[in-house]
Amino acid sequence: MAVRPAAMEDKRNIPIIEWEHLDKRKFYLLGVCMTMMIRVSVYPFTLIRTRLQVQKGKSLYNGTFDAFVKILRTEGTAGLYRGFLVNTFTLISGQCYVTTYELTRKYVSRYNNNNAVKSLVAGGSASLVAQSITVPIDVVSQHLMMQRKGESMGRFRVQAREGRRLLVFGQTRDIIAQIFRADGLRGFYRGYVASLLTYIPNSAVWWPFYHFYAEQLASLTPRDCPHLLLQAISGPLAAATASTLTNPMDVIRARVQVEGKSSIILTFKQLLAEEGPWGLTKGLSARIISATPSTIVIVVGYETLKKLSLRPELVDSRHW
Repeated sequence: MAVRPAAMEDKRNIPIIEWEHLDKRKFYLLGVCMTMMIRVSVYPFTLIRTRLQVQKGKSLYNGTFDAFVKILRTEGTAGLYRGFLVNTFTLISGQCYVTTYELTRKYVSRYNNNNAVKSLVAGGSASLVAQSITVPIDVVSQHLMMQRKGESMGRFRVQAREGRRLLVFGQTRDIIAQIFRADGLRGFYRGYVASLLTYIPNSAVWWPFYHFYAEQLASLTPRDCPHLLLQAISGPLAAATASTLTNPMDVIRARVQVEGKSSIILTFKQLLAEEGPWGLTKGLSARIISATPSTIVIVVGYETLKKLSLRPELVDSRHW
């Protein structure tokens, strides 16, 4: 959507700040800081979701809250942040994601100015680029997430040496070495296709639903209702929708990566045989719980970030 003078802008239409309107230096600097704060706040639920998806039936945890209490009680706060330092390297893929998303929107707008089409194509493309960087980091961090006190839920277990507990970087190095010995370089891209089948649809669906919900809310609320409030509500609604639609593939992705399986179809059949259709919903509540606050922060933060990064000459032409 092009920038229009204030007099021409209908306040019912939520203005979209496009790539060419941004001060790129501010955008990247503020973006890294914002993403890091979000990761710290929601990481425990990412860990819980992964453990719930990997466990057989309800062998360890009965649900999200039960997992949270048990991990906190047996492993302490540090247990909720296993693999966090490795996971922070996905900040790189996060910046690649937003750059690809914004540039693809700009490119698609040359041929089609429909916002849903631009969001769908840009969201899918951004996820493809981001996952190519993220998967090796995810594989390592997920194996670290599986390290419980004195045991492991996954294929690999951190080996303490001479009765001493390995420090964080020692644990990471140990897991990386075990993955490489077992599977070679391919081991770091285990579940790559499953990840693409999870996150490309998730991203491609999230953006159109986000704009759809925002537009619907804008038509139902008074003209002076702050756009940021509507966006903050639309984000979690879109996240819940996308999470529900893609959760079955996310469960399979987690199992392929953590358990070392090589076939998506066989993993799907085994899951259905062992746990029935309900097995495909594992971790969904944790996913939505983590997505709701994180999406509010992401949406409010991302939209605010774009406003703060708006080129000075365009600031007065926009109303929020």
